[in-house]
Amino acid sequence: MSDITKPLAAKKSAVPLQSLGTLKNILVFLVKSPTSAFGLLVLAILLLCALFAPLLATSDPYVQNLQATLQPPSAEHFFGTDELGRDIYSRLLYGSRITLRIIFLVTIVVGPIGLFIGTVAGYFGGRIDNALMRLTDIFLSFPSLILSLAFVAALGPSLNNAIIAISLTAWPPIARLARAETLTFRRADYISAARLQGASSARIIWRSIVPMCLPSVVIRLTLNMATVILTAAGLGFLGLGAQPPLPEWGAMIATGRRYMIDSWWLVTFPGIAILCVSLAFNLLGDGLRDALDPKQMNRR
Repeated sequence: MSDITKPLAAKKSAVPLQSLGTLKNILVFLVKSPTSAFGLLVLAILLLCALFAPLLATSDPYVQNLQATLQPPSAEHFFGTDELGRDIYSRLLYGSRITLRIIFLVTIVVGPIGLFIGTVAGYFGGRIDNALMRLTDIFLSFPSLILSLAFVAALGPSLNNAIIAISLTAWPPIARLARAETLTFRRADYISAARLQGASSARIIWRSIVPMCLPSVVIRLTLNMATVILTAAGLGFLGLGAQPPLPEWGAMIATGRRYMIDSWWLVTFPGIAILCVSLAFNLLGDGLRDALDPKQMNRR
């Protein structure tokens, strides 16, 4: 029996590698697409700004200069100054660090939680599936921003609590997707072969099902990042996210809205930053969806 089932398992386990291709092929595909290349470029700029913010900044983003308040963009202050005389350009650079922190922490929390709940529900089915999916439906029944507001109100306004709140509301779509993928694979021949070989359910889920779900989960996570960024900016705008004097983009818009009629730069540049990064993740997600499509890979 083992001689028969081993080729089946080996053949099926190679499918994710064949559909994904190599990292080089995926990057080439993304670079060749104008929209995906734009997304990669914007995210690369975001990463560089976060890494080299101390070198690129023209002044300390936290230092106040009341003699230079609300100055328009100039050679000295590229994006102008805010109501406390702080350089907006420098604050945007340091704000990119906060944005990357939110993206990174939400990803490492949401991805595993959604993948675990979705694969377990899809593989076992029955009461476990019903219980986990009803819990997922409860979270999906509320808009993510409203639910995040509720969690932050309970936890208290802060950047860390905002990240926790966003993570608690962002996993249900991942779980739904992972469950749908698992339902497709759980009755496959290579899963049956693994059971006949005595593999435990945990091993089958981890070694056979999770790798098959990863491409779709990565695409969904990338597309969800735009919502995560907008939710974080919304919480910051409402005063429930990052607290002053942290240069979070949403909080910068909130403090600048009182002066935006005469000092348009206070809200314009943080808004452009949020728009560009959100758009970049959407474009990159669309590119990854095409790059990981087996039909596209066959054409290459």
